Amino acid sequence: MRAGSDLPSVPVFVTRGLGKTYTMGDTTVIALDGVDLDIYRGEFIVLLGPSGSGKSTLLNILGGLDRPSSGSARFADHRLEDASDDELTRYRREHVGFVFQFYNLIPSLTARENVQLVTDIASHPLTAEEALDRVGLGERKDHFPSQLSGGEQQRVAIARAIAKQPDVLLCDEPTGALDYQTGKQVLEVINTINRTMGTTTLVITHNAAIAGMADRVLYMGDGRIQRIAIPEKKLLPSELSW
Repeated sequence: MRAGSDLPSVPVFVTRGLGKTYTMGDTTVIALDGVDLDIYRGEFIVLLGPSGSGKSTLLNILGGLDRPSSGSARFADHRLEDASDDELTRYRREHVGFVFQFYNLIPSLTARENVQLVTDIASHPLTAEEALDRVGLGERKDHFPSQLSGGEQQRVAIARAIAKQPDVLLCDEPTGALDYQTGKQVLEVINTINRTMGTTTLVITHNAAIAGMADRVLYMGDGRIQRIAIPEKKLLPSELSW
């Protein structure tokens, strides 16, 4: 973990020998190959690597969207590798927020109503208004997605992800569809959520500059963690450039 950090010393995620293979006809694809990883509560982790390196597969397993073919993955006292479908659904509902490259908002619903899709099923949610305030969109709560910019739509998606106050926020290319300035605004929001809510945050990106925000950077290739780096100075999103 980060040297000199005040992050807790007990990992919230632990994977050992984590593997994932896919069979397509006569071809077997190794997406993950023996990944050992500890992730600590409140960490901000950036995953870098080329397409096919295993980043999204790892994120999907940690988020309970997929199961490993071998090895183990645990979140706190939740064993993910052999959890039932119902157990994984409950795990995702109670502990995990997802943000993807594309916003997946329902066009016929307002920003508030899109967020309420989560608050209606969560145990201890923020109100939709509170969640939208946290991403700076309180005044746009009654707007439909078509009335919002791409960056604003992504911030609604983040509000929806954090409305249930998840322990973990998993972001797969959250700035991939955004321009430079808008992408930095979205990173500011994700960074603020990590800092103020203590949400363990993992961000997949092809943009190496974003690694400057991280507590640790995981460089992935061929389904493995090739190396782990700790930035000398953790940067604010406003200090990044690319």
